[in-house]
This record gives sequence, structure tokens and C-alpha cells, in this order.
Amino acid sequence: MPQPPQLAETAALFADRTRAAFCLALLDGRAWTAGEIARHAGVRPSTASEQLSRLIEGGLLTEERQGRHRYVRLAGPEAADLIEALASYATHASNTPPPQNLRESVRLSAEARARTCYDHLAGRLGVALTDAMIARGLVAADDGLAVTPDGRTWLADTLGFTRPPGTRRPLVRSCLDWTERRPHLAGALGAALCATALERQWVRRVGSGRAVKVTPEGTEAFQELLGATV
Repeated sequence: MPQPPQLAETAALFADRTRAAFCLALLDGRAWTAGEIARHAGVRPSTASEQLSRLIEGGLLTEERQGRHRYVRLAGPEAADLIEALASYATHASNTPPPQNLRESVRLSAEARARTCYDHLAGRLGVALTDAMIARGLVAADDGLAVTPDGRTWLADTLGFTRPPGTRRPLVRSCLDWTERRPHLAGALGAALCATALERQWVRRVGSGRAVKVTPEGTEAFQELLGATV
């Protein structure tokens, strides 16, 4: 039976190294200008523009224009989930080449410790917080992940989060961490935790990539609120 055209077309979007590099960079959840992402991938602006247009037409990215600047970002959590899942599978299924230089080695090490995965926390930090929330009884993992009644109370009292009525996004979802090979929390809960951590400066971004670093305030907060040693 032939593959559905939509699947083949979507898969083809990842068959180019430049487009794949763009998608991985945009997993930081922020909007990038076309010039920024061209420099990040080491390609000419004209090449970046062409490849970004393909990703936008394929539904993986959205764009907005402000003056002469063109900003692009991932189309939403579903696009981020797909990219992270593919990255995890590719890392597991093949021998990952060693870093090409010291800069890349430092970046990969920082991202393995703690990074954003679209709008939630990943790496060793994300997995540690997931384990802590399960141990505290805020999230149940018996049959998939589910937020417990205590977890809903914790979300409201600690993060000031209440789920908007009518939202289609799951409250919590498991996302396979491509460096730890274990799940971290995604969904509305993961997004709320990440947003709060950035807003309260429990973590801060490192450079222009996806890596984040836990601050002394964050170390104290995660220990006090979740019993997590990070």
C-alpha cells in the first residue's frame, strides 16, 4: 500500500541537513530572524530563505514580519514533539558522530545538562524534575502520565497555573529525552514549569541556543518545592 502523500511530504522536510538544523535550533521555543538562523546553520541568506519557505509551506514553521525582519518559529507543540521524537530516534538508531570542535562539545554538554525542548525543560534537569514530581505524588506514572489532585493543587498554589477551559493541549504528556533516553514532562504542566523557572530566574538561558543553567535560586527552589537535587 503506498504511503499517504502527507506523510511522505512531511518526512521529506527533514531530508535536508539545513532544514533539520533549522528545526533543531527552533526547539528553543523562540522566534528567530531569517538572518540569525542562517548564521547559526552556516548558510547564505538566500539558501535560508528558500529552506524556511519550504518548512513554512509544510506546516512545521510559522512566520511573521515586523518591518524588514522576517521572524520564524515552530508552528506549535505538535511540531516540536515530532522534531524531538525524530532527534531521539536518530540518536538511538545511529552512531552519533563526535563533536567537530571544542565549541560544539561545550554546547552539547550544556544542552545535555539542561535545555529547553520547545516550551518545557529537558536534559538531566528535566528528567530530575520529572522524577521528583512523581516521587512527590504530583504526577502519577502508573498508566501513562497523569496529574494527581495534589498535583493540580500544587500547580495552582505554586505556579499560579489553572488550565484554561476548552484547551486541547494535554495537561501533562511524556516526551522522550534524546540525551537521557528517559521521559521528561511536556504538555501544559511542563510549559508552566518552564515558564515559571525562566520568569523567576530559577534557570537562565546560556548564549543563544537551547541550553539553560540552574541558578543558585533555582537550586534552592527546586529542592524546597520538589525535593529535587539539581
